Amino acid sequence: METPGSQSSLHRANLERVVRAVRLSGSLTQAEIARTTGLSAATVSNIVRELKNGGTVEVTPTSAGGRRARSVSLSGDAGIVIGVDFGHTHLRVAVGNLAHQVLAEESEPLDVDASSAQGFDRAEELVNRLIGATGVDRAKIAGVGLGVPGPIDVESGTLGSTAILPGWSGTRPAEELRGRLGVPVHVDNDANLGALGELVWGSGRGVRDLAYIKVASGVGAGLVINGKIYRGPGGTAGEIGHITLDESGPVCRCGNRGCLETFAAARYVLPLLQSSHGTDLSMETVVRMAKDGDPGCRRVIADVGRHIGSGVANLCNLLNPSRVVLGGDLAEAGELVLGPIRESVGRYAIPSAGRQLSVLPGALGGRAEVLGALALALSEMGDSTLLDGTAPSATPAFT
Repeated sequence: METPGSQSSLHRANLERVVRAVRLSGSLTQAEIARTTGLSAATVSNIVRELKNGGTVEVTPTSAGGRRARSVSLSGDAGIVIGVDFGHTHLRVAVGNLAHQVLAEESEPLDVDASSAQGFDRAEELVNRLIGATGVDRAKIAGVGLGVPGPIDVESGTLGSTAILPGWSGTRPAEELRGRLGVPVHVDNDANLGALGELVWGSGRGVRDLAYIKVASGVGAGLVINGKIYRGPGGTAGEIGHITLDESGPVCRCGNRGCLETFAAARYVLPLLQSSHGTDLSMETVVRMAKDGDPGCRRVIADVGRHIGSGVANLCNLLNPSRVVLGGDLAEAGELVLGPIRESVGRYAIPSAGRQLSVLPGALGGRAEVLGALALALSEMGDSTLLDGTAPSATPAFT
């Protein structure tokens, strides 16, 4: 038995510190591990050797600052994690290992009006198909990250009222999928997972405070404060789509008038172009036409950008993030939408906050949420489990 303060308990704590550092960063050189953990270079070297001999980590030659170094990452054959992303019109699933690789990934259309049971049936089928395709041992599944386009109550795990998935309100997505797959499932809303994905692998790398804005059928934000997703006590933080821009504006699905969502979400924006461009429109089509020079589409995209910028300015004044990352189909418009966002931020944000802010498009495209779901599953695994040789812990860094 280890007693607090004993050599064995101190050694165990140091092992967990090293594993945690690697897990959170993806891969680190031994010098980086020493700086991150505060341990001496000699202690890190001994611990890495022990972890390597035990099969917990893999060590590969690399270079740092022009000098030879050794990169340390968690073992790739210790287990797998699964990411499941439910969107308004799609279901995307990815299977990843602990060596930072996506082993399989697939997306298929999803009828948003289908019942939750049908949606979970499809998810279960797709997960089983991908596991079969990769040939991995089901016993090595460490956990599942699940993303849904709606607010999740932190205490109960219940999906709140949402017009995006009306047949799902009141369900407990994590509990439902856990019962089908028989493994731990961790759930969050899609905007939070998009923020997590971009934070780890995309346009949010290297910053501690950011907001990920996803514009699709709704408008939501994933907030990262001091390197961690901020959900709020009830799990509804980041509902930027319901900031009021015009008290006399259109009635929003939430019951209020003039919410940002009524000026930016696809369901409200696309009808503006139907009289001139026809009814067979999607945001993806509008963005493509705008990039090709269509004046009507360019005007609508610019207007949407200015409205989003008003919401971002409010975030700047309240939270002072250093970076805003725009996700969803709208991000593909590039400067056609980013320029107007920056224009509104410059007009409405406190000057000091606006000057410190960078506004970038997401780097991961439609994969941001499913990669964030993988990262969620990995972040929920304890460091001690991998050291004990039981359910594996891991690092969220996939390519």
